[in-house]
Amino acid sequence: EPIWRAQREHPFVRAIADGSVDRGRFRFWVRQDYLFLIEYARLFGIATARAPDLATMNAFATLTRETLETEMNLHRAYAAEFGISEAQLEAETKAPATQAYTDFLLRTAALGDYAELVAALLPCMWGFSELGTALKARGLPDDPLAARWIESYAAPEFVQLAAWCRDLMDGLAAGLDDAARKRCEDAFVTSSRYELRFWEMAERLETW
Repeated sequence: EPIWRAQREHPFVRAIADGSVDRGRFRFWVRQDYLFLIEYARLFGIATARAPDLATMNAFATLTRETLETEMNLHRAYAAEFGISEAQLEAETKAPATQAYTDFLLRTAALGDYAELVAALLPCMWGFSELGTALKARGLPDDPLAARWIESYAAPEFVQLAAWCRDLMDGLAAGLDDAARKRCEDAFVTSSRYELRFWEMAERLETW
């Protein structure tokens, strides 16, 4: 809760909420989030391959395809509204926080248990759903780009996706022993910390 509360209260998030977010910082966030999405799609691909049943395999396969096709195209279109070309997106270099977060996710996916994999990917999906819903409830800002960002993550489809992932985590956790449950908790908290670091990275325009 302290980590998630710090995200909700972060200056960058508050600036999105009131429409005062600095354009340079927002453009930086968009470029870094594009790179993050590429690796997040890889994570879904590993989740597909390691899924314990066909229903979960199909769900993650759909997520992988939707991320690579629909979400990436939407992100390119959104970036274009900031004056960021597709070539600029492709040429972007991961900031330290982006590199560390994606490395952690893929390492967990490759070496951890399946439940750890889901625990590691959950904070991004669930956290953005929570933020989008909370910010929309306050009222959309006048800034159209900030308003569109909020509406994207408050969309019913995204809220349902986060709920599905939580339910999957609950189902996987039900049969775990204490040691395995602790590994899941650690993965969840670590990803939550990286989510907070991602906001801080954008606020500080973090580079190597």
